[in-house]
Amino acid sequence: MLIEIFTDFIRNKKDLREYVEIRKGIHQRGEFNDATLIKVQENLERLKEENPEIYDKMYAVLEEVFKRDEGNHIDYPLDFAREILKMFHAQSLENIYEEYRAVLSHKYQTLN
Repeated sequence: MLIEIFTDFIRNKKDLREYVEIRKGIHQRGEFNDATLIKVQENLERLKEENPEIYDKMYAVLEEVFKRDEGNHIDYPLDFAREILKMFHAQSLENIYEEYRAVLSHKYQTLN
């Protein structure tokens, strides 16, 4: 149940701060702690403001991954969040996007 809610928040670009509050009433362990989820949200907001092109590209890859549905769908939003956490560190935003996009050429997936 928790992963479905998280997936909804990620795919529909909802504020993860609200997710943090919702999950307090759900007795399941999540992948990320509250501070990490808030950092993901902050990075998404910063990315959208500072580099909307990469922001849109990241979400386009996420949606393509869901569309292809060739793996463990539970991991899709988690992997996306992990990549967002990498933003605004040593690597360039474009490099992080390219690394994330590489999932589309995984041996179980083919890039169109």
